[in-house]
Amino acid sequence: MVTATTSRSTEPAAERAVLRSVNPYTGQTLRTFTEMSGDELDAAVATASERFAAWRRLPFPERGGLLRRAAGLCRDRRDDLAKSMAIEMGKLIVEGRKEVDLCARIFEYYAEHSEQFLRPQAIPSPAGDATLLSQPLGVILGIEPWNYPFYQVVRFAAPNLMAGNVVLLKHASNVQQCAEAAAALFRDAGFPPGAYTNLVISSRPTTRIIDDDRVQGVSFTGSDDAGARVGEQAGRNVKKTILELGGSDPFVVLEDADMDLTVERAVWGRMTNMGQSCVASKRFIPVEAVSEDFVERFRVKLAALKMGDPLDESTGVAPLSSAQAAARLEDQVNRSVAAGARVLLGGKRPDPQGAFFEPTILTDVRKGMPAYDEELFGPVAAVIVVRDEAEAIEVANDTRYGLGGSVYTRDGERGRRVAGEIAAGMVYVNHPAWIYEDLPFGGVKKSGYGRECGELGIHEFVNKKLVVRVLR
Repeated sequence: MVTATTSRSTEPAAERAVLRSVNPYTGQTLRTFTEMSGDELDAAVATASERFAAWRRLPFPERGGLLRRAAGLCRDRRDDLAKSMAIEMGKLIVEGRKEVDLCARIFEYYAEHSEQFLRPQAIPSPAGDATLLSQPLGVILGIEPWNYPFYQVVRFAAPNLMAGNVVLLKHASNVQQCAEAAAALFRDAGFPPGAYTNLVISSRPTTRIIDDDRVQGVSFTGSDDAGARVGEQAGRNVKKTILELGGSDPFVVLEDADMDLTVERAVWGRMTNMGQSCVASKRFIPVEAVSEDFVERFRVKLAALKMGDPLDESTGVAPLSSAQAAARLEDQVNRSVAAGARVLLGGKRPDPQGAFFEPTILTDVRKGMPAYDEELFGPVAAVIVVRDEAEAIEVANDTRYGLGGSVYTRDGERGRRVAGEIAAGMVYVNHPAWIYEDLPFGGVKKSGYGRECGELGIHEFVNKKLVVRVLR
């Protein structure tokens, strides 16, 4: 496996990008990584391509055994992996542990079920004896973001490896220590060279990999703008893609909602991962009858959260991933206020140069404001009060995104009905849309296409080959 510390290329290092790992809590640079040279990148792709021939023929139980070992290593290294996320992108240590636990469950889920998911299927047909086979495509590139440095990697790699594909992983530039730790999980679990390859590169060389004929598919998670560019390039190369992009999830509060539960879930839905999640609750849409009660309780709960070190178990508000991320969020809030939104809580960066942003509630939010139209990637809640259920559905759908959403009501059938009217890939009743190893995850509209996790997640990068023995 090629890493930044083993480079022996004759290409001058000065011509390659330097990737920086910075602690957002302290602002200190932790490590730097010089990206792989062109020769090293070509060698990595070649190794993966060569590995595929043998890997695809490895029996399911053997591939599954390696995934189970990786799950065990996740549990053994749980605290260390959680700490690496805390210091490199600011994730609360308690949330980091839960992310590692999810990774272990994903490994085990695909180890247990993949052979059944991909079994040959007989198709009754007067044409003859027809069978649908699920066969791997080859080398698949994963381009992953920083906000869930291990989960995003595992949900991409586990099903593809079990399907018989081999994977190349290009992680976000600012979480290279997490990328290194993820690669170590696969290596130490016994995966052979070329099955899982960590690419230490910036965004620039990624286009070269997508153009490479040895690469058969691309899975991308990130912004909708970047996803559109990846999809366009992959399309020119006639390569399958999964795009998991941005979101502006509606949180619909109906008049019969259990308010204690709803407020608890509102805090969790907006503050998980400090709001830096594509599927976090972002637009809060209470009906008038309960809006004052909901907003006031929500304000009290957010105001009580303690800001501090993500390694401190009692911290409720950690830094964003970078000072630049905090500055972008500040700009969105300021532009929304200039357009008429009102700051009910927070709204500022405690340190104008730092990565923290106060938990914030914006009211009087209307169409045309950044808080209404754009994705707010941080702890800022946009409140949009509506008259009734019908208007709540209308506002929930008035967005270019369609990832997740949630509806709060004591009436389960009503919740299902309203959820069915919201244009999104996932809508939950009485809980923010979230991540489970056995449920499909993905969106519609500008939130992308394709599904990860669950059974659907393993079918994305396989060839559904029809074999027919004609009987007439």
